[in-house]
Amino acid sequence: MGKYRNIYFIGIGGIGMSAIARYFRFRGYDVSGYDRTPSELTHELEHEGIAIHYEDNIGFIPKNPDDTLVIYTPAIPRDMGELVYVMEHGYKVLKRSRILGEITDGQRCLAVAGTHGKTTTSTLLAHIFESSGEGCSAFLGGISKNYGSNLLTAENDVVVAEADEFDRSFLQLHPEIAVITAMDADHLDIYSDLAHVREAFRAFASQVSGTLIVKYGLGISREDTGARLLHYAWDNPLADFHASVIRKDECGHFIFNLEYPGGTIEGCKVGVPGWVNAENGIAAAAMALTYGIPPVKVREALGSFSGVRRRFDIHYNRPGHAYVDDYAHHPAEIAAAISSLRDIFPGRRLTAVFQPHLYTRTRDFAEEFAEALGKADRLILLDIYPAREEPIPGISSGIIFSKVRNSDKILIRKEELMDTLESEDIDTLVTFGAGNIDRYTGAITDMMERRYGK
Repeated sequence: MGKYRNIYFIGIGGIGMSAIARYFRFRGYDVSGYDRTPSELTHELEHEGIAIHYEDNIGFIPKNPDDTLVIYTPAIPRDMGELVYVMEHGYKVLKRSRILGEITDGQRCLAVAGTHGKTTTSTLLAHIFESSGEGCSAFLGGISKNYGSNLLTAENDVVVAEADEFDRSFLQLHPEIAVITAMDADHLDIYSDLAHVREAFRAFASQVSGTLIVKYGLGISREDTGARLLHYAWDNPLADFHASVIRKDECGHFIFNLEYPGGTIEGCKVGVPGWVNAENGIAAAAMALTYGIPPVKVREALGSFSGVRRRFDIHYNRPGHAYVDDYAHHPAEIAAAISSLRDIFPGRRLTAVFQPHLYTRTRDFAEEFAEALGKADRLILLDIYPAREEPIPGISSGIIFSKVRNSDKILIRKEELMDTLESEDIDTLVTFGAGNIDRYTGAITDMMERRYGK
């Protein structure tokens, strides 16, 4: 990287791209970039001194190809003007996944992979390292509420990385310690079927050099990796890392003993509620303990964890009324989140708002989405957020809507959401989606406070 002075990002506002942009800014490079639309995250980057523009204009690209590295996200269309220009004019151009592989090369990489759970788990792991005093650099897929960023930096050689399976990006990583949280069918526009998803995860497993920790029952075997293979689970005693003596407090936090190969850590409690977060805490603790973080430091860090923005993010919680926002955009994630909500708010009436993400995912999982969303008492379904995709004829939110068995459901445009919510008496509300539904969290929170008290 020494020959470059400028690092230019095409698609800088993505959660993974922005972490790398912040890293190079921290390392003293001149960082700038393009994104399609302004967001809270791009505003934060601009405040940190990174120049960002929002039009496809080659005039903003640093002029000298010899001292400029261009990093792009595969979410950018291949015919985008700036991307075509740098490809044709002698710039060094790398995908985000490739540069993350180069950053972690030669360092002690701790990687968290999985079709869901990886953002919370990797952020928990980074918090354990930071809280314990060990420190690490961390590239996270969400904004840590403890640190207000998706990047942590340290002078040691430990790097925590979220290993993204999209576009097989995680195959650029060669971790010393890794965890695999889930291997559900997803990104079928890339993989075509579940068998190819699992094949990619097995390839990732083969690249782990030290210890691989897999959620119990996922089907990764010793034949798939040369690393030491261990397992974790929520409460399955057959796993190497699991919870025992479990109880729940009045706010939905689970308190448990953590059983691990070295003994028992008594009285663990993850600082955010829900059994899903507790299970992610066990995965992160397993990695930290394997690395050598002292058990008492692990327990303390689990308890002081504040969560991740948009990951089971509780915005409002007063007697009789609550609002939670969650990034869930896969049926398994939605089902798990609703299960946790039922656990935290037993007997309450749950209204779910869902913005589907991608036409292909809607097409491939319409039946599974309908089943998961049908577990809510009321469903408010929005139009599809297309992200990187063009419309597919015949594919709309309506195909999910028609399959939801619960009759208490409506299908609306997102512009109608606030008027709809204003007209309803809300008990427990959750918003789901990986698109731009998070633009409404502030307005919804303000509405809840106005109607039900701060």
